Amino acid sequence: MPAVPSNSPATGNPVPPYYIHTTAGHFVDTSGRTLLLRGVNLSGDNKYPIGHNSYTLDGFWESGETGKASFVGRPFPLEEADVHLERLRGWGMNFIRYVVCWEALEHTGPKQYDEEFIDYTIAVLRKCKEYGFKVYIDPHQDVWSRWSGGSGAPFWTLHACGLEPRNFTATGGLIHNEYPDPKSPDPNTFPPMAWPTSYFRLPSLTIFTMFFGGRDFAPKCIIDGMNIQDYLQSHFLNAYTHLANRLREAGGLLDECVIGWELMNEPSEGFIALDDLTNFHAEQQLKRDNCPTPAQALRLGSGIAQTVEFWTFKTTGPAKTGTVQIDPKGASAWLDPKHEPGCVSTKWGWQRDPGWKLGQHGLWDKESGNMKILDYFKWSRSSDSKRKVDFVSEYWLPFWKSWSHRIRESHPEAILFIQPPLFKPPPAMSGSDIKGRAAYSPHFYDGLTMMTRHWNWFNSSTIHVLRKRIHVIQSIKFGDESIKKNFQEQLALFREDINENVGTYPVVLGETGTPFDVDSKKSYGMTDGGVHIGNHVPQQKALDASLGATDGSNIYNYTIWTYNSTHTWENGDGFNGEDLSIWSPDDHTYRRHVKFERLAKAAAEGKIPAVSIGAAEVPPEELDVDETAPVPPDEMEIKPVPLPSLLKTPEAKNFEFLVDGARALGAFCRPYPTKTVGRPKHLSYNIQQATFSMTVSVEPSDAPPEGFKEEELPTEIYIPLTTFSSPPTLFPIPTAEEGEEELRTSGSRTSGSRTSGSGRSTPNKSRPTSPSPTPPKKKNGSRTPKHKFPELTKRSHSIQEAISRMHLSFAGDKSKFAAGYALHMSSDPPLPLQIPRDVLDIEVEVTGGSWVVEGQVLLWYYPVPKEGTQTYSIKVKKRNPLPESPSKVGKDEGCVVM
Repeated sequence: MPAVPSNSPATGNPVPPYYIHTTAGHFVDTSGRTLLLRGVNLSGDNKYPIGHNSYTLDGFWESGETGKASFVGRPFPLEEADVHLERLRGWGMNFIRYVVCWEALEHTGPKQYDEEFIDYTIAVLRKCKEYGFKVYIDPHQDVWSRWSGGSGAPFWTLHACGLEPRNFTATGGLIHNEYPDPKSPDPNTFPPMAWPTSYFRLPSLTIFTMFFGGRDFAPKCIIDGMNIQDYLQSHFLNAYTHLANRLREAGGLLDECVIGWELMNEPSEGFIALDDLTNFHAEQQLKRDNCPTPAQALRLGSGIAQTVEFWTFKTTGPAKTGTVQIDPKGASAWLDPKHEPGCVSTKWGWQRDPGWKLGQHGLWDKESGNMKILDYFKWSRSSDSKRKVDFVSEYWLPFWKSWSHRIRESHPEAILFIQPPLFKPPPAMSGSDIKGRAAYSPHFYDGLTMMTRHWNWFNSSTIHVLRKRIHVIQSIKFGDESIKKNFQEQLALFREDINENVGTYPVVLGETGTPFDVDSKKSYGMTDGGVHIGNHVPQQKALDASLGATDGSNIYNYTIWTYNSTHTWENGDGFNGEDLSIWSPDDHTYRRHVKFERLAKAAAEGKIPAVSIGAAEVPPEELDVDETAPVPPDEMEIKPVPLPSLLKTPEAKNFEFLVDGARALGAFCRPYPTKTVGRPKHLSYNIQQATFSMTVSVEPSDAPPEGFKEEELPTEIYIPLTTFSSPPTLFPIPTAEEGEEELRTSGSRTSGSRTSGSGRSTPNKSRPTSPSPTPPKKKNGSRTPKHKFPELTKRSHSIQEAISRMHLSFAGDKSKFAAGYALHMSSDPPLPLQIPRDVLDIEVEVTGGSWVVEGQVLLWYYPVPKEGTQTYSIKVKKRNPLPESPSKVGKDEGCVVM
């Protein structure tokens, strides 16, 4: 690793201690250690104002037309921030992609910024800083806006483009809360992943063309004296630079917490580069539901009925199943001129040029619907010779340059996160624009699992096929291990992209994730009598494959999509039927509800006194518990039970806090080096075997710069206690008899956690400082558990599975250990979490140096060579392997998290 400079490559100023460099393909701190930044998108909830989501029609149109919606309270109430951020930190996360939609900033009207929302955002970002997170801002959009079937831009931008959103569904659009028909909507029937097809429907095709290429392709579309392209882009830039200015003025956020900015989430080409208006766009890889061609979309927008293809998705990919007629019955997607008397908008205040008329550019006849210039969008306007247009270099890149210039006026040291359109590599970019401060932030999803809502035994190499590296037949891979390897190989292309076109900058997987509503919502108890409720084995396999693709020799940073504090089993993430949140209040509430049911059953049988829930006393005779039935989501509005905790150790309370509500925890709560002396060369994590290994390469240039001592700078590896601790290490687990005795003697005492009126933990506002560890003189051994409980650990491959077994085995007298545990899992522990130093139960092998464990962090010290290159390796595994072979356990049961 080259020695880190003491001055910024962007400004030339001396760098402060918290500064993060982007060099040699990695993030690097001022001590020269390689940083690996991993975390979540915060949050999918930020796509919608408070009180709204994609499946609710009530107030949907009015919120846009009045501009009165508010995003204050997103991504969660400020009073809950400590709980959520402490949980994320406990999972080992240190990085946040912070979602801010344009609508949130400027929903009231042009140039009217929501200062209250910005104040709230500043308050949340201060909390993120308090918990040690690094943040980059994501100007998020999906298919342009909520009213075109996604999220992002304010309503008034649709009117500015001459569109009437209330007629989008009638003219072939897909809007979740109006599906399949505005007069009788049933959003629960909305097909999975149908919403991305809206990128190729009239609203998005039109607006993205105007936004990126209006001057060339719609030169007569003039509003307030400027082309629609300049109008939209200037408002977008002004809104986000206003946010950046407010963050700068707030002080203590830029660079210390907010390290950079993306341009626009998943930008689209619109009509640009379309070969023929009568054919599907070459970029339209996904087809679902009704699929009009661009020409048909234009006709539908003018109220002309069309017979269009209908597509579904099978395990082999999109399949055309027939045709369907869409009849707008005269409705038009174009704004009626009567709304702008004298070409002036009485609502929004702009003045439209009288020359802006439908069909004015001559490519089609708006009355007959005949296309006149089929290749209107195919040819470049920047060349005298006839040359096919290149959207990324000719339209996306110039806007990116404008964006980077404006952002750096407000945030001079900003790292620019580069995200071109999906599956497109970045164009050649100038060092004078980058200024040594950049990262590449593409997205990657397992498309087959996303579409089929099932973890399949085969998959394909999508990116290789799209880039014509291999034939589709060669892309098919079979078996979990082959799929995981293939995902790593696909993601390796991202390193090639950035190195060849921009330079050796870090790669951040900006979005990746997996759906949790797989197999007909089996994990929510919707099938087989509810026996699979809380079981996330297939989701864990799928998510491990995607996140594992960032390991190996890729060594990528990432932000998982998503962490939603409002997720529900019934409506998922609240966005177009998606269900990707790695935490859910319903999973949290379900476990609490089951605990209450079991207590209630014991009370009804006279084994323990009646149970107090809040201030209400529940008589035993009113309790009728059916333990075999799943708990419907609408019956889960029960507060945590304030009962005395039989779990005396802070370790147990910490564990419960980190596990409760988590989904596929074993996949995303994974070990990784947060800070490395030298350069990490290879990472490997095996969930089934509970092993982690790492190889690092160290050179003389990795010696700490002046002001740092080598013996004070270890490599720091996050090792999650939820996987690498054994049950006996965490708890001296009480028996059922002990539980009954404590209830009789303690009455209504609450647990050790301080609780507020809502039942949530009252957070401790003080934050502990990380102690400076003293390097050990020799390798530390693993701690030996003081207690052994064969009944508990038998056939339990991991701590998560053990807890799942304890919760599921309560019925009858199957397990007194499980009964004693399940009776009194405490509510959220006092925050911040205090992780004991010796909580892990691990064995460590190193090829050089020494190591010590501090809570969930393994500190590894090794010498930096005076010359040449030295390679070191480390292997971490959980102690006490199980009698069963890992492969058998993984195949049969996996790592179950309740």
